[in-house]
Amino acid sequence: MSLSLGRRLLLAFYSAPLWLLVPVTLYHLVWRGLRQREYLLRWSERYAQLDSLPDLPPGALWVHAVSVGEVNAAIPLVNALRQRHPGRPLLITTITPTGSARVRALWGDAVHHVYLPYDLHGMVRRFLERVRPALAVVIETELWPNLFVACARADVPVVIANARLSERSLRGYRWMASLIRLALSGVRLIAAQSEADAARFRVLAGDDVRIQVTGNLKYDQPLPQASREEAIGWRKACGARPIWVAASTHADEEAAVLEAHQRLRETHPAALLLWAPRHPERFGAVAARVQDAGLALRRRSVERSPDARCDVFLIDSLGELPGFLAAGDVAFVGGSLCDVGGHNLLEPAALGVPVLSGPHTFNFVEMTALLKDVGALEIVADADQLATAIDWLLTHPDQARARGRAGRQRIDRERGALERTLALIDDVAGLRRIA
Repeated sequence: MSLSLGRRLLLAFYSAPLWLLVPVTLYHLVWRGLRQREYLLRWSERYAQLDSLPDLPPGALWVHAVSVGEVNAAIPLVNALRQRHPGRPLLITTITPTGSARVRALWGDAVHHVYLPYDLHGMVRRFLERVRPALAVVIETELWPNLFVACARADVPVVIANARLSERSLRGYRWMASLIRLALSGVRLIAAQSEADAARFRVLAGDDVRIQVTGNLKYDQPLPQASREEAIGWRKACGARPIWVAASTHADEEAAVLEAHQRLRETHPAALLLWAPRHPERFGAVAARVQDAGLALRRRSVERSPDARCDVFLIDSLGELPGFLAAGDVAFVGGSLCDVGGHNLLEPAALGVPVLSGPHTFNFVEMTALLKDVGALEIVADADQLATAIDWLLTHPDQARARGRAGRQRIDRERGALERTLALIDDVAGLRRIA
């Protein structure tokens, strides 16, 4: 890939402020580290120091998944790539410590893992020279101009898999449209989740990039049998009582979750809340909220399991949410009562659990519509509506189970994105098997 003078200048104008902000990145890591200790560790990977990067033989497969949600979406693809190409090293990069922990929990030492370096020319060049990948697969929406251009110049095919782009993100990218188009010119394939996502990517990329709709990889994620077995054990420990789950909640909606639970206990005094905040730095604050409200609290990190006497069980751990979702009678998915855009509705629906969400679901427009169409999802606007919806589902268990079945069956019909994505990757990357 050769760059015109104009494109080189565009990259220079993009990179210059980033170099000036390098000291700010140190401050950011320290500031985040005060709340989550893992941000204080492994800085050399973020700055692509050679002694921190794996020295891989040429031809590695590289998958980038920014955080936990993207890592979970990548599970079927990573497993399939490992099976198809057992002789090739597989590297997974993330940006967040929670994403890193999820990679290690899923694959341990079977894959290589480091943080993705900052998007500066020298750092991404060192990274690529050290890793020497045959393929780069970026999960969902991570657009890095220096990295993508460097991959194209090194003849590393870049595939954006499970690609999604909300209308809000499209508006945000438009002010730097020339830079984003330059970044996307280094991409061989965009495998979009939906026609709407594909159309928005075409606005950004023009006609220079191959864009095809493959569907959502998350529909192909196998649900571990262990989750159902764990759920049976946890329900037995809790006793015969109604259970609801608040998953992936953010700070701005914690008060609503707590208020909804207190209101629910007026009609269902034995109700148990299984609460999983989105970010580990919120674990302590949520525990304090619960205790300040006078509710009996148990924590996964301390007491390990709920019992028949606790009012709220705090899931202050990573990677265990599916088992707790399977134990619930109803699940609320957070990031949706505040202006975050929602989180993955698929997990509870695939487990046959009726789902509630706030109105802010712009990150998952198609999935929201799909589940609403079959009656598996109900939208609530505030704590009052959340409590009312949970109360109705707990009071009408047959209808609740019917909603759950409808969601699970609809998701089953959406499977197939994995095979479509793999076929396109084989086509654009031309990978040969290494024994």
